[in-house]
Amino acid sequence: MKIKRTLTALLLLLVASWAHAEDTAIKPFAPGSYQQILADNPDQAVMLAIWSVDCPSCLKDMDVLTKLHDKHPGLKIILLAADDAEALPEIKRIIAAHKLGGLEHWAFASDNPEKLRYEIDPAWYGELPRTYFLDKSHQRTGKSGAMSLEEFEAQLAKMKL
Repeated sequence: MKIKRTLTALLLLLVASWAHAEDTAIKPFAPGSYQQILADNPDQAVMLAIWSVDCPSCLKDMDVLTKLHDKHPGLKIILLAADDAEALPEIKRIIAAHKLGGLEHWAFASDNPEKLRYEIDPAWYGELPRTYFLDKSHQRTGKSGAMSLEEFEAQLAKMKL
């Protein structure tokens, strides 16, 4: 009887997780989207975290981003998946697994990812994960590679939140 209740509870949790993953809105990141993000967040510090479902270091960063979001719920964190539309189910699954559904989400929506990367930062050549820390005037600092919570905190301190 206890096992049956436990299995039922696990099944309900799994179904709820799937439902939550399906609810996550992911905006298409196309030419002009980066400027739209800046325009939608005037005078606001923003952290733009770029990742991919095929990037092991990105998935490590997701664990840290979850902790960072819990610690700084007022920080505007935007996640941008550098994956195409075929990866949307996996993108949503990863977001749900890390409980990051409440953040703003985008995914590449162009057959020219190089153009999208260039629009964000002409000096960025596609290495992932890539995180941009934009202060209130949208002056940015870009960092490549997985970072620890302490490294994220140090960058946030420089943004003077």
